[in-house]
Amino acid sequence: MVDPTSDHHEDVDEEEAPNCEVCGDAIVNEVTHRVTTWVADDSVQTVHFCSEDCKTEWDES
Repeated sequence: MVDPTSDHHEDVDEEEAPNCEVCGDAIVNEVTHRVTTWVADDSVQTVHFCSEDCKTEWDES
């Protein structure tokens, strides 16, 4: 898995790229990539989204 703090839109192979939490698409070289991070039960949780629309859909669920 690629470091979530790295520049995901630069030189990321599809096999190494994170998948969108909503639609499941690999996020490869997408400048629309969004990440939400929070702490739960003393661990960091992170979800990736391929677009603002997918992030909004996840936020509303």
